[in-house]
Amino acid sequence: MASGPRAMGPEDSVRTISPGRRSDQVVTTLTGDTVAAATLRSTAIPVLSVVASPRPVKGKADREVARRRLQLLPGSQAGDPGAGVEEEEEEEGPLLSLPEEEKEAQPLPPVCVSPMRGMWRDEKVAVYCDEVLRGCKVRRRGPRERNGPIRPQGPAEDADEAMSKYLSEKLKLKDKWLGVWKTNPELFFVKYEEASIPFVGILVEVTCKPSQNSPSCFKVTVSVAEPFSSNIANIPKNLVDEILEELEHSVPLLEVYPVEGQDSDIHDIALALEVVRFFYDFLWRDWDDEESCENYTALIEERINLWCDIQDGTIPGPIAQRFKKTLEKYKNKRVELIAYQSNIKEDPSAAEAVECWKKYYEIVMLCGLLKIWEDLRLRVHGPFFPRILRRRKGRRDFGKTITHIVAKVMTTEMVKDLSSDTLLQQHDDLDLALDSCYSGDTVVIFPGEYQAANLALLTDDIIIKGVGNREEIMITSEPSHDSFVVSKANNVKLMHLSLIQQGTVDGIVVVESGHMTLENCILKCEGTGVCVLTGAALTITDSEITGAQGAGVELYPGSIAILERNEIHHCNNLRTSDSSKSTLGGVNMKVLPAPKLKMTNNHIYNNNGYGVSILQPTEQFFIVAEEALNKGAAAGDKKDDNMLSKVMENLNLEMNNNKIEANVKGDIRIVTS
Repeated sequence: MASGPRAMGPEDSVRTISPGRRSDQVVTTLTGDTVAAATLRSTAIPVLSVVASPRPVKGKADREVARRRLQLLPGSQAGDPGAGVEEEEEEEGPLLSLPEEEKEAQPLPPVCVSPMRGMWRDEKVAVYCDEVLRGCKVRRRGPRERNGPIRPQGPAEDADEAMSKYLSEKLKLKDKWLGVWKTNPELFFVKYEEASIPFVGILVEVTCKPSQNSPSCFKVTVSVAEPFSSNIANIPKNLVDEILEELEHSVPLLEVYPVEGQDSDIHDIALALEVVRFFYDFLWRDWDDEESCENYTALIEERINLWCDIQDGTIPGPIAQRFKKTLEKYKNKRVELIAYQSNIKEDPSAAEAVECWKKYYEIVMLCGLLKIWEDLRLRVHGPFFPRILRRRKGRRDFGKTITHIVAKVMTTEMVKDLSSDTLLQQHDDLDLALDSCYSGDTVVIFPGEYQAANLALLTDDIIIKGVGNREEIMITSEPSHDSFVVSKANNVKLMHLSLIQQGTVDGIVVVESGHMTLENCILKCEGTGVCVLTGAALTITDSEITGAQGAGVELYPGSIAILERNEIHHCNNLRTSDSSKSTLGGVNMKVLPAPKLKMTNNHIYNNNGYGVSILQPTEQFFIVAEEALNKGAAAGDKKDDNMLSKVMENLNLEMNNNKIEANVKGDIRIVTS
């Protein structure tokens, strides 16, 4: 689950680090950020010429020392050759250059694109729990599972054997094939720019031999294939030959990616390799081998769900980043401990023993934190990351308010409707205007396109309004930020604006506390829609909400919302097979305690879920109301008005003159979580 993330397309094939399967083996490969740019994101691999110093190839006597250094080197030191091995200081070699008679390397052929990239979460669960781990012992079905599939259940140590068996069977399909070997540039170069060389890729011929090792330690024999091809045009072939000779032509299998243009068996091998990579990169934990587990496949299913929730934005970006950074920190600390222990030649001294225990307990603490996060299965707007840390400014000391004009140039025509005693301040940057605001101020925005990080830090009671057509006042989110508009002000108002979400996975508007008003606005969502958290209040009038991955408006327990004369359409574009998420559409209410919602003259249409969904927390809660709805149902989605009114009254839901139509799942529904 390495880092990045963002709401992106599934990147199952991006490899970050393959953890050692035992305490004395850790294989550090490419970091997630470097491989993500090139590994299977597209089938074509670009060729570039680079400036770098080739690493001097060591003699046979030094091969083990060099190889062990590569194995133990933490990822954070990848750009610092020689770090952690003080006695090995290599002189900088000459810059990389080709002999005059040698031609540049040919471009690498496209690698096989694995179906793993497009699998739904249920498909991933089926692959691991029903196919790959089926060799684990199977538990008996419980009384509540009679109609469901049997899930294999076995201890963690069986998983390693099952993965090995699965991969070995696939490798029997073909013992020789062509692939691209992708490895750490440090294996070839002493000095280079990391940004220019994310990895070194070489076209090789692979020879597979049966192995009983853990899949993460599988080795294959490789030789340079003809024509000589690489992603680095000016890499000398003799350097590659020397490096392979040093490695005795044996490289980790998981560093090799089969290329297109071979028979269907090779595609099966490519899929198997991606299944194994994904398991060890994202689902396996180092502590799995050290603890007993009564239901290991259930744990794997939870981790798949957690990974999918991070990828599709269900878990907000800030929380996902914290989880990923903690997981990466855990892996690095474990590597550091192993490296430290390996440098202790004899019985440890008291100081060395204390240092080992310190490192060990730090790992234990990180492990415990990761387990808590996995068990809780973080949900959107969880309690772990406060979005606004800024304090309220309140009113100015002299008691006056200021109207901030946001425009490149201010003219008298712009301010002719303002009273003569209005205090004005002109800005050409919306962010600066918001930063200058105190409670009571007004920000007036003239047509143009703007960005403002301070929209995610609204703490004071201000009015932000556009002048002119709302379509011409466009405020876009910064893709690198996790939040767009977030408020905990007592009373903040946005008017006559277009909010365009780009890349952020958090709600387009999040009301943490206090009250927010949206009037005559267009909200073009790309992540979550408008979210009203517990205890907060929202009023939306004469506005349009479209494009949300989940519900257009999501009300958390104990929140309050008034919706009048709005259009909410084409929401719930989330790519998921999770039935609880597929029901979301126009408006979603989470109850216990029930939020208060008043809807008047709204048009809710063409959403992929229900027009209005009411999420109940248990099967027993609202069971009577659900039965009443079912009994009152006639043909299609028509329900008895008296029954529905009774349910809405119990839910603090008031609906008048709304037009709810053409929603894929139906108009209104109580959904069990």
